[in-house]
Amino acid sequence: MLLRFDDVSLAFGSRPLLDHVSLLVDEGERVCLVGRNGEGKSSLLRLVAGLATPDDGSVWIRPGARIALLAQDLDAVADACVRDIVEGGLPTDAGESWETTPRVEAVMSRLGLDGTAQFASLSGGWRRRALLGRALVGDPDVLLLDEPTNHLDIAAIEWLEGAMLAYRGALLFVSHDRAFVNRLATRVVELDRGRLSSWPGDYDDFVVRKTLQLANEAKANADFDRKLAEEEVWIRKGVEARRTRNEGRVRALMAMRSERRARRERIGRAEFAVAEAVESGKRVFEAQHVGVAFGDHEVIRDLELKIQRGDRIGIVGPNGAGKSTLLKLLLGELAPSTGKVVRGSRLEVAYYDQQRARLDLSASVQDNVNDGNTFVPIGGENRHVSGYLRDFLFRPDQLRTPASALSGGERNRLLLAKLFARPANLLVLDEPTNDLDLDTLELLEERVADFEGTLLLVSHDRAFLDRVVTSLLVLEGEGRVREFIGGWSDYATWRADRQRTTAPSRESASSRETETVGARTKDSAPSRSRRLSFKDQREFDALPVTIESLEAEKAELERMVADPAFYQRSQDEVRGSLARLQSLGAEVDAAYARWAELEALRG
Repeated sequence: MLLRFDDVSLAFGSRPLLDHVSLLVDEGERVCLVGRNGEGKSSLLRLVAGLATPDDGSVWIRPGARIALLAQDLDAVADACVRDIVEGGLPTDAGESWETTPRVEAVMSRLGLDGTAQFASLSGGWRRRALLGRALVGDPDVLLLDEPTNHLDIAAIEWLEGAMLAYRGALLFVSHDRAFVNRLATRVVELDRGRLSSWPGDYDDFVVRKTLQLANEAKANADFDRKLAEEEVWIRKGVEARRTRNEGRVRALMAMRSERRARRERIGRAEFAVAEAVESGKRVFEAQHVGVAFGDHEVIRDLELKIQRGDRIGIVGPNGAGKSTLLKLLLGELAPSTGKVVRGSRLEVAYYDQQRARLDLSASVQDNVNDGNTFVPIGGENRHVSGYLRDFLFRPDQLRTPASALSGGERNRLLLAKLFARPANLLVLDEPTNDLDLDTLELLEERVADFEGTLLLVSHDRAFLDRVVTSLLVLEGEGRVREFIGGWSDYATWRADRQRTTAPSRESASSRETETVGARTKDSAPSRSRRLSFKDQREFDALPVTIESLEAEKAELERMVADPAFYQRSQDEVRGSLARLQSLGAEVDAAYARWAELEALRG
């Protein structure tokens, strides 16, 4: 055992983040910590790292164990080069520099780091790589990663996955990247309302089991509240309650009241929708021999591209390859160096930029959404701003808070609130998933999947890409843009097959490098039958709960009709119950058949 929490409590003000929790982590485990934004996940990691102390209980680390933390925040380090940052992660008992230099060089090489670059001058993605190198170089016994995939491109995420699979120590990490969690986690630990619960398996396993647990919890709470209400009616009768023989019942009622007051309700799920405008013209964008260069650096070369109404396009590529540049080019925020971009008619654009530049950090939360107005026009109706923002999990006391005081996840939700307050037929999302908790991310995924307009999505979240886009624009560097029909998993499979079957070769730099893989036809598109859509996946996850509920109702009806007294009831009641029993049998069979169908599609 490397790590143990014994009856640990931690509060932020009057709000308990950890409420007498216990936790064990063994060597070789890869534990993913999940929970809503603000539940205290980062605070728990800080306790393990020794950067905070619990209010009660104890945190035990095996004596001599080395701990390294990659924090979520990217604080700049003044006057330090990348090599100094990475070397700062070496243990103080490390050997001479000639022994540690190869280790530093190996980590920087794997992360593509330039040791001479100044840390303060790097983008967010490169800062995260440098700090990741700092965490890895000391070969720690316990590695703590807080949202490690934020700002990393897919190639870096895949490298990190490989490095973590080979890592011999214990890994405790927080992540909203479901593909990352599914590949790495040996179990999931959830922080929910101050309590920790452990779930063996990956994130998909956790979702199925958690859905069932929440359904059971809701039923138990409803039964408890119904019983409490009955007892409250009884106590108000007065005389009967004061009889000596009923003192036990009165004490039980007092205990139920205390239990109800102590119950911590689960934080509500965000609820929002994308307001859709009238249809745009059929042509949305057309790029004709477009090039973009900054000095001698060519970002996009000879791009020819047609985007039509209803296209759902993911834009992927390494950090710095020009993904955001391509968006700005199409939207007219950047003029091409060569060629021209033709934009369609009746475009109503909702644009989420990863820098959150469309937020006024000096303005309040509500003024960012409604420009000082009391109401927000949503779907042809006026909604009060407080009610609208409550759908995005903002409390009334936060409405007049400056946006600058919000956390990263809260700023993301505020930008989504601002974005979706206006009708759109073109949705442009540049890295929208950073800092969102998994529940909000999945809701965003569902709403984007339902959006009937045109979608342009820049993302490193492979699961998100797979479930909402139908084609990709892959920026491969040196100005090359490859168009691909299919999602990320399709592209990854094609890329792996291509690497296996073709010898390495360098394509001619003088030829036009915009390439289309497959024609835009149904027959030539990669098969997508082995991956469920978002709606199908949610249906698959919910089916075990549905089946259990149907079978429970069926069993109860079978018990009832087996009682001879049942047939003494009215003819209408008997007839209705028998008809319901027959229909339940058909519903159970249909649910099992649908579950088997979806299971087959998952492969």
